[in-house]
Amino acid sequence: MRVRFKTFGCKANQYDTDRMRQELVARGAINVDGPGGVDVYVVNTCTVTNAADADARRFIRRIHRESPGAHVVVAGCSAALRADEYADITGVGAVVPGHDPVEVARAASLGPRLVQLGIGRGYDDLALEPIAAKILSRREGATRGWLKIQDGCDRRCSFCATRLARGASRSREVDEVVREALQLAAHHPELVLTGIHIGHYGRDLETRPTLSRLLAQLLDAVPQVRFRLGSVEATEVDDLLLELIVTSGGRVAPHLHMPLQSGADSVLRRMRRWHTRDAYRRRAMEIAAQVTPLGLGADLITGFPGETESDHRDTVELVEELPFTYLHVFPFSPKDGTMAEDLPNPVPQRVAGERSLELRELVRDKGGEYRTSRAGQRACVTLEANGATALTGDYLRVEARGTGMEDVAHLHDGVLRGIGQDLYIELAGSAFSGMESSHRSCLSSI
Repeated sequence: MRVRFKTFGCKANQYDTDRMRQELVARGAINVDGPGGVDVYVVNTCTVTNAADADARRFIRRIHRESPGAHVVVAGCSAALRADEYADITGVGAVVPGHDPVEVARAASLGPRLVQLGIGRGYDDLALEPIAAKILSRREGATRGWLKIQDGCDRRCSFCATRLARGASRSREVDEVVREALQLAAHHPELVLTGIHIGHYGRDLETRPTLSRLLAQLLDAVPQVRFRLGSVEATEVDDLLLELIVTSGGRVAPHLHMPLQSGADSVLRRMRRWHTRDAYRRRAMEIAAQVTPLGLGADLITGFPGETESDHRDTVELVEELPFTYLHVFPFSPKDGTMAEDLPNPVPQRVAGERSLELRELVRDKGGEYRTSRAGQRACVTLEANGATALTGDYLRVEARGTGMEDVAHLHDGVLRGIGQDLYIELAGSAFSGMESSHRSCLSSI
């Protein structure tokens, strides 16, 4: 059986797709990338906006037109909220409301293999087995591995539907995360800690571990890789987490993506965010004072209901002040089932779009200046699978030049050259062997 996967949305969704792919391949399926000769399509959907739902529906209809004989399995966040809608689309053979890889395998008509290979044992006892495994062994076709440490969210931001689709925050046990990190480290020189709300990691576990304590254990247990934090709230970067970034010699990437959403307190209250403008600003400045270099990013929503021109100017001024190197900026789009859908005083889409464009241009200039400031400095990079680009610890994507570029399995050392968007890294001449001392030498050079 030939299976092709399509993923919409965030890193957590990409991780979930890899779990699905691993499960189906373990049951005998053949993973294919090309469009021809596909027996099963697995579509992992996103529901962050109504547009994301629509994108998935259009893709599914296109699959049916191009491969009318394919069995289409729809899974993911959008499927969790709109299962009946997907089931009514011509060509959809099964809908899995969520991300369970075993249920996806069953929906793909590969279920009987589970009974044959799992006789007498529950799924929880198969942690190191290919069937119903809890541990992901690798991220397919990529040099950076996603390490998902939790799922779900306990916050209730008024614009967010992901919480509705994924449920309450649920953390993976520390030992399980460490085992998976060891498996992934055999294939990936960099691991990204991801989830839906990783700053709440451990709050639901009996031993109450924290994100920073988990990271400290990972640094000790898995010495041969660089770790990078996924999206984490500014108010949840505790002192230990900051200390680990500062003192790890680059083993924790000097990069933070801290969602902001707005720089105006009145908008933040309507969004039901829990931080204030000043709390975010204060923590960002504290971090920037201790971490050099620093890749700093954030999410912003423009045109949220009730956002005034004064609110927008507050956001612009905050972006100008803080050392952001990139931003993800989106005009507000109402999402079915969220509180924000019914908020009064909508902002015209034209105005939201203009505000979005202004912020993007602002951070483009800031990011270009930062890239130029890094020229002449050493960097430790992860080569990307395309063999032509690399990612620095502070989250700069640069062209890679020099020798050793064929070895994407290890971190590389080099010197950054050029200016702005033309920044590139001149590799030192050879990849590292994978031994701890070699990687530490590379990482401590940033």
